[in-house]
Amino acid sequence: MSMREKLEVLERRRAESELGGGAARLKSQHDKGKLSARERLDLLLDEGSFTELDRFVTHRSTDFGIEDQRPYGDGVVTGYGKISGRLVYVFSQDFTVFGGSLSETHAEKICKVMDLAMRNGAPVIGLNDSGGARIQEGVVSLGGYADIFLRNTLASGVVPQISAILGPCAGGAVYSPAITDFTYMVRGTSFMFVTGPNVVKTVTHEDVTMEQLGGADTHGAKSGVSHFTCASELECFERIRALFRYIPQNNIDAPPRGAGTDPRDRRDEALLDVVPDSPNKPYDMHDVLRRVIDDATFLEVHQDFAANIICGFAHIGGFSVGIVANQPAVLAGVLDIDASVKAARFIRFCDAFNIPIVTFEDVPGFLPGLAQEHGGIIKHGAKLLYAYCEATVPKLTVITRKAYGGAYDVMSSKHIRGDWNVAWPTAEIAVMGPKGAVEILFKKEIAESSDPAKATEAKVAEYSDKFANPYVAASRGFVDDIIDPRDTRPRIIDALEMLQGKRDRNPAKKHGCMPL
Repeated sequence: MSMREKLEVLERRRAESELGGGAARLKSQHDKGKLSARERLDLLLDEGSFTELDRFVTHRSTDFGIEDQRPYGDGVVTGYGKISGRLVYVFSQDFTVFGGSLSETHAEKICKVMDLAMRNGAPVIGLNDSGGARIQEGVVSLGGYADIFLRNTLASGVVPQISAILGPCAGGAVYSPAITDFTYMVRGTSFMFVTGPNVVKTVTHEDVTMEQLGGADTHGAKSGVSHFTCASELECFERIRALFRYIPQNNIDAPPRGAGTDPRDRRDEALLDVVPDSPNKPYDMHDVLRRVIDDATFLEVHQDFAANIICGFAHIGGFSVGIVANQPAVLAGVLDIDASVKAARFIRFCDAFNIPIVTFEDVPGFLPGLAQEHGGIIKHGAKLLYAYCEATVPKLTVITRKAYGGAYDVMSSKHIRGDWNVAWPTAEIAVMGPKGAVEILFKKEIAESSDPAKATEAKVAEYSDKFANPYVAASRGFVDDIIDPRDTRPRIIDALEMLQGKRDRNPAKKHGCMPL
């Protein structure tokens, strides 16, 4: 056979591989409102940048009626490409081939790109659309999942790992996305659960739909398993690409700089009126963030989960930063179990990948109550404390209003290696709120007075004058300065520049024992 004839064979086989499970199954995929594995990569990556690996791999099974069906690629498209000119490794599961089920060779293909990503210091993006382990291969397919889980774990904190759930993801398959750094889901087509609705009904007698059990809104707002909830696959890919504006290639590289076109010395008069005069009146912390960050562009993470704390990425003066902010508009910005876990995980990602952490603080404390105590608020709150204490990246804190009790300590205070801590004149830094403090400190005196209400009011005013302000903390050096709110942006930029050469190390150890 001549070279030309051999090239014709190659082209035929390449064309066959691109059909996946065939034209009929591709049509079925489209009829469900889902894209094919290759179409997804075309939308995610820079045009023309994808290079495929292992195109002609086939499965090795010789049993249960699939021995004569050996489609090229074996249900997953793998390779590498670019996002905004930056190298990424990818795999995209193909539901048209055996339902995207994971076989021995399917797993080997994924492991190969993960190994390459680790060796070359580049992110890994997995597009998941699979019916689970391939039953025909038994324990071999289960072993393939374990091979992937191990690589997810070893790559954690070394290269960014991103998962998009674009179809079913059930059973053991859910644990790979759970280990990765960010998970994206699409409403109506994405599902994650350990056991499906039929098993749930058999075991617990609960009738539940796939959407209720493990849909995008369930995991985006209730469980917190998903970080981003998208309306379509196209939006999902756009939001993955947006993430790369803030995160580095690996744990050694610096995060990418922003455009830096927003003036560094910009002052915003509206910041004078954001915090209400009444300490019990809520306000939206987003109004503060938008006026401080570059071009009011904020990529919020876990937007629908634990909304009493805000986490997300932005640029300030061109610097990529991770922002953690209490949200007074939701539960008064109190810290509870979900908020603590949400923020702790975000902080640890930022610390692993050299992204400075900027904290905006307005917190009345930890949420009291039986449900919180029995749910382990002590343990879960300690995760947030641990994450802040452990972080060695630059840590900047702005106290806008309340900083009460143990929550003051936890939220990147000077005592846990905060690098730059400032307060607005509206800040109240104390063990607890004035009213609660007075009711404890002067309980007997108030009870014995002729007018308890008037006595309480007088003591609250006295306590507020003495403690509900930032000056006592400033006199001790617990805050570095009390600043004009309008100067928040230029002062943060100045601090970020000052901290660029920060060197901080934790004691040598295998790893700490975080309260998990």
